[in-house]
Amino acid sequence: MKEGRSITLKHLLIKDKKQIGLQFFSDKIIEAMVRELPDVKWSKEFSMAYVVNTKANLDLVFEKFKGVAWVNTHYFFDNKPINEEAEPMDITWFRNRAIPRNYRLCPTPYLDKLEIKKYANNTVKSYVMAFEYFINYYPDKALNSINENDVRDYILNLVQKGKSDSYINMAINSIKFYYESVLGMPNRFYKIDRPRKAKKLPQVLSKEAVLKIIANTNNLKHKCIVSLLYSSGMRRSELLNLKISDIDSTRMLIRVNAAKGKKDRFTLLSHNVLEDLREYYKQWHPKTYLIEGLYGQQYSAQSIGQVVANAAKKAKIPIKVSPHMLRHSFATHLLEDGVDLRQIQVLLGHSSTKTTEIYTHVATKAFKTIKNPLDD
Repeated sequence: MKEGRSITLKHLLIKDKKQIGLQFFSDKIIEAMVRELPDVKWSKEFSMAYVVNTKANLDLVFEKFKGVAWVNTHYFFDNKPINEEAEPMDITWFRNRAIPRNYRLCPTPYLDKLEIKKYANNTVKSYVMAFEYFINYYPDKALNSINENDVRDYILNLVQKGKSDSYINMAINSIKFYYESVLGMPNRFYKIDRPRKAKKLPQVLSKEAVLKIIANTNNLKHKCIVSLLYSSGMRRSELLNLKISDIDSTRMLIRVNAAKGKKDRFTLLSHNVLEDLREYYKQWHPKTYLIEGLYGQQYSAQSIGQVVANAAKKAKIPIKVSPHMLRHSFATHLLEDGVDLRQIQVLLGHSSTKTTEIYTHVATKAFKTIKNPLDD
């Protein structure tokens, strides 16, 4: 097999029939082999060759290019991992809400597929609500008749309404989920333009500001919440799912289970926080989750955010402080103290060092060694 030679399979829908799209860089050998496929055609719209989507044709593609080119199926097969540790899906909100007259509800198969895939409850609610807004934008159109132009018009409407980039991306994902995962239809929306991701630097607090926030919490539980977020670099959702058994005081580590990307990892446990946690345990007696709400229920994400915001306000921090800002501060302060970027990546649970490298732009240690030309 020639190094770098590959062919990518993509779903196409041409004249309401499913096709296997064959995308490849100009290569005489691949071009000749593609021409040998049965009833192969060329699509000007998608700029690729295609054959009818049948199991026989799919098997033939794999057989023909075996040992000649790498067959990339990333866009063709749904390889999204299933979160085996996900909590049971709760859609009581879906059944109990007040429904406006003539409102189009999310199809039942959509909910079923989300449950089979074991999506998190927050994601389920976001997807369902976003998809319902979309289908009610076209109240008189059959779902199967909606095309790329319809989706583009809807996305443009969201942009004009001032919706955030993250919301627009989530709306696109909710639409694609229905057509690709629920209906098993071709990936006909993969040409939909997404908002360009803004390259914003993370907001970081000084160590002194973090200590002020911790000192201004209302009680020991709140102190533990803020201290854990900062000293471990955990995400808010990870703290909410943290169990008593995840605290390893022998090795001074915290086990973070099924974090973002469905990956387990370990992060740091502070000696100071451990002392507070032991006292907190004696006072509050949590049963399952380390941070519990009323009647032993899991603490809410909104409550975590409120605890941080209230403490920051009391500490007279001049900016709005979020739980994620404490995570950013944890990473930046480690980098400023000389901790290796790769180690910080592991502690944060980032898949790539490129994500972690953003903190090199806000760490001040490197800047302190540079002499300002005006001061020379």
